[in-house]
Amino acid sequence: MKKHITLACLAVLTLTVQAQQGGISNEMLKQIQSSYKNTSADKAIRNAIGGTDIRKLSLNQENQQGLDTDFSIKVESKGITDQQSSGRCWLFTGLNVMRAKAIARYNLPSLEFSQAYSFFWDQLEKSNLFLQGVIDTAKEPMSNQTVEWLFKHPLSDGGTFTGVADIVSKYGLVPKEVMPETYSSEHTSQMSSLIGLKLKEYGLELRESVQKGMDVKKIEARKTEMLETVYRILVLNLGVPPTEFDYVRKDVKGNPVETEHHTPMSFLEKYGDKNLLTNYVMVMNDPSREYYKCYEIDFDRHRYDGKNWTYVNLPVEEIKEMAIASLKDSTRMYFSSDVTQLDSKRGLLDVNNYDFGSLLGTTFGMDKKQRIQTFSSMSAHAMTLMAVDLDENGKPKKWMVENSWGAQSGYKGHLIMTDEWFNEYMFRLVLETKYVPKKVLDIFKQKPVRLPAWDPMFAPEE
Repeated sequence: MKKHITLACLAVLTLTVQAQQGGISNEMLKQIQSSYKNTSADKAIRNAIGGTDIRKLSLNQENQQGLDTDFSIKVESKGITDQQSSGRCWLFTGLNVMRAKAIARYNLPSLEFSQAYSFFWDQLEKSNLFLQGVIDTAKEPMSNQTVEWLFKHPLSDGGTFTGVADIVSKYGLVPKEVMPETYSSEHTSQMSSLIGLKLKEYGLELRESVQKGMDVKKIEARKTEMLETVYRILVLNLGVPPTEFDYVRKDVKGNPVETEHHTPMSFLEKYGDKNLLTNYVMVMNDPSREYYKCYEIDFDRHRYDGKNWTYVNLPVEEIKEMAIASLKDSTRMYFSSDVTQLDSKRGLLDVNNYDFGSLLGTTFGMDKKQRIQTFSSMSAHAMTLMAVDLDENGKPKKWMVENSWGAQSGYKGHLIMTDEWFNEYMFRLVLETKYVPKKVLDIFKQKPVRLPAWDPMFAPEE
C-alpha cells in the first residue's frame, strides 16, 4: 500500500515539476524584464501610444503620396449605398451588382433595391433554418458540435452571396421607396439579438418535443406558430413586406416615363436577375487548402430549402483573369475580402499603409496561408468590384470596389486597393458563368469536399 502511495506522490511531483518548467520562472522573468532598456526612444513611444491610436502612429508617411484614382477599365453606376450599423454588406453588395445592370439597361437616373425587404425575408428564413436544424439534430446531445453551433448562431445579420441568391430568387425585389429602411434595419443588433434569444428558447422546446416522440405534424404546426411570433417581431421592426406596388420609371433626366404595376417577382424579372441560382459561381483563394478542388460548407445557405453554396479554390492569378474579363464586358462582381491595412481617410487598401514594426520594434511576418491557419485573416466584408487599372502588358496595378459605408467614406464611397494587397487579402469572387473557363466549371461537377459550418474561413460577411 505504501509503495502505491509513494508512486502516486512521485507522479504528482513529476507533473508539478513539468508544469513549473512550462511556466515563467523567476529567472525567466528577470531576463524578460532586463531586456527592456527603457531608452529615451522607448519613453517617447510610450508617451505617444498612451494617448493616441496605434494605427495613427503607425501610418506610413512614406506611403502618403497622392492617390492615383485613374483606371483603365471602370464600370460606372449611380449612387453609393450605406448599410449603417448593420452587418448586411453581403446583401448591399449583391443588390448593387444587380442595380448597376438595371441602371445601364434602362438608362435610369438611379435605382436602389429595398434592402429592408430582402432582409425581412432573410431573417424569417434563417429563423426557420435554425428551428428545422434543431429538429433534425434533436436526438443528438447538446454537446454535439453541430447542435452547439446552431445554438451559438441562431440568427445573424451577416451572410454571403448564397443569401442573396436564396432570398431574392424566392421573394423577388422591390424598390427602396416601396419599403424603406427603418431604425432596426440600419441598427440590426438589438432586433436580431432578441429574435435569437427567442429562437434558443423555442429550440429547447422543439428538442424536448422530438425526444418525447411527439407526432411530426404536431411539431411542424408548433414550429409554424413559433415563426408567426418571429414574423410579428419583424413586422414591428421592419414593416409589412409589400405584395404589389406601383413603380414610376424615369428617364436619365429624372422625367417620368411610365407607371408600372408590379409584384416583387415581376420586378425581379424586369430589373433584377432571375438566374441567381444558376448563372453564378463563386471562386475563392485560400492557400491553406488544395487548389482546383470544389468545397461545400454545411449550413452555408439562408433557407432550409436552399442549397449550400459551393466554391472552387483557385490560385489568385487565375481569379484575376476572370475578374478582368468580367470588367472588360462592363459587368461588376460580388467581391469579399479582409479589410485590414485600410487607410480609411484616403480609402486605400495597401500592405504598406501601416508600419507597426518600426513603432513596436518587431516584425509581423505571417503570409496569407499562415494568417488563415491561425485565424488571423478571413473573408470579413463584401463589396462590389467595379474597376481595374492595367499596365502596358495587361497586368493589374490596382483595383477599385464600390463600398456600402456611405458616400463620405473612403474615396467618394469607394476603396482602392493595390494589386499586392489584392493578393494578400482577397478571398472570394462571384462571377457569371460566361466569364469562367470550362476547366473551372468542370471542377464544380466534382463531388465537393464538405466543410463544417464552424470553419473559420466561412464566417458570415458583415
